[in-house]
Amino acid sequence: MKFGKTLVEFAQELTRQMEAKKDYLVDTRMMTFDYGKDGGMLSLTNEQTHTTTILGVNDIAHGQIGTALGIPAKYYDKMRRENPELLSQNVNSWFQKDPKERMIRTLDNDVRAFLSKQYRRIDNFPIAQTVLPIIADMQDARIESCELTDRKMYIKVVNPRLTAEVVPGDIVQSGIIISNSEVGAGSVEIQPLIYRLVCSNGMVVNDAATKRRHVGRGNVAGEDFTLYSDETMKLDDNAFLAKVRDTVKAIADQTRFDRVVDMMRQAKDAKIVSANIPAMVELAGTDFGFTKQEGQGILDHLIRGGDLSLYGMANAVTRYAQDVESYDRSTEIESIGFDILGMSASKWNKLNAVSTLNVA
Repeated sequence: MKFGKTLVEFAQELTRQMEAKKDYLVDTRMMTFDYGKDGGMLSLTNEQTHTTTILGVNDIAHGQIGTALGIPAKYYDKMRRENPELLSQNVNSWFQKDPKERMIRTLDNDVRAFLSKQYRRIDNFPIAQTVLPIIADMQDARIESCELTDRKMYIKVVNPRLTAEVVPGDIVQSGIIISNSEVGAGSVEIQPLIYRLVCSNGMVVNDAATKRRHVGRGNVAGEDFTLYSDETMKLDDNAFLAKVRDTVKAIADQTRFDRVVDMMRQAKDAKIVSANIPAMVELAGTDFGFTKQEGQGILDHLIRGGDLSLYGMANAVTRYAQDVESYDRSTEIESIGFDILGMSASKWNKLNAVSTLNVA
């Protein structure tokens, strides 16, 4: 499992972001986009107050602006690299031609998200404020990793009260992962986690989760475009946070944990019979969306681990997740590790057969 911030660092940054971020609801006709040598800038002009707010634009917001305006990502990025003036003309033209109110989420004077008016703000601070005291009250539970990226918040918890041996000496423990995105990159999710002690691997279990999508009633802005929450929305959020609290308490389930451990034991018996292991890993990588570099890293860990089985491949994937620079991608790969573990026998046999045929 990839290490993130310490709990103290995490809490400090969470508090800092809560105080530094600001949201606006603005008609696109009041926006001006400019892409120059210093990157993207978005100006918000308020004709009522005769003020203009100038903001930077991060990569996530660039992608969302392109999507909202119907500009293909490859073309948007090409204009960013090769013709910034054309990009500015495109964006500003569509701001005026197809006007819509948009939610602009900012942090440290940068636009970090460009979202629809209906986007429901479920912020990291109240989620963390709800779950951290519950985790503190769990006997022997520990936060193994936590992080705040531009895309998401992650809290990964290990609960050693649920422990099992897949094979003698290979011990796994139950856990929980809580994640949320303030920028439209995912729902609030609470999922089971399996932690493997022998190499500190984390595996996100995809088959059970509570989710809350960031979609709701239209938001309301004040005269300066600043967004606020009404009392009804706060009551609804309180109900959801109560559900989050209950789910965190209940998700460390013995039956679910035993089922995943049984999957691991069965996967241990699913041996790699291919004469061309690199080709098999490459084929699996194509199915699960690994880049060529990621596939090579997974292959290296598979060979070093010496466990040429479905279980060994899943562990090679989750071990490689620790090597990835991006915490977001690392967590995605941990999740793919579980998908590989749950691969059907027919698909596993097909990979073995196809990669063997490639050698012949």
